[in-house]
Amino acid sequence: MSDVLLPGSPNNSISRRTLLKSGLILLAGAALPTEALARLAQKSLPERSLSFYNTHTGEQLKRVVYWSNGRYVPEHLRQINRILRDHRTDEIRKIDVELLDMLFSVQNRLQVREPLHIISGYRSQQSNAQLRKKSKGVAKKSLHTKGQAIDFRIPGRDLRDVRKVALAMKQGGVGFYPGSEFVHIDTGPFRTW
Repeated sequence: MSDVLLPGSPNNSISRRTLLKSGLILLAGAALPTEALARLAQKSLPERSLSFYNTHTGEQLKRVVYWSNGRYVPEHLRQINRILRDHRTDEIRKIDVELLDMLFSVQNRLQVREPLHIISGYRSQQSNAQLRKKSKGVAKKSLHTKGQAIDFRIPGRDLRDVRKVALAMKQGGVGFYPGSEFVHIDTGPFRTW
């Protein structure tokens, strides 16, 4: 393979193969969707924090840093798991960190510092079955039962704005419940209702 002359390179030349590889790498980087770049930028942040208010128990968790120095903080994740527990059974389950990152993105995009008001985080199978008897809107295999879904609102913010931001992320499920005053997000496949 012949060489291409480049000013400033050691021999003023570079192989065509190296030049082509470099070009392909640059093209691949340019082809990344804006959302993927936003997620990459988010991963590089030194800290991620969330604040919660549980509407059923009255408990509050203010600015808990769940991500610091490139990793999740186990002690703070346990605090989040506790506040997002099933308030009917007091059962605690590990909450999917991807869900927390989605909440963090919503919070950041809306520039919110107030606590997110939690309607429903984790739900035990027992609680989910009880809710299904009362409402047809409760899924039999709800992602709430896996710690992968949350229903919330942000006081002082229009629910339509919260929904719009969640939809723009194109991640997971986004449900809009204006009658019950909450938005649902989950870490399942992208879908809306």
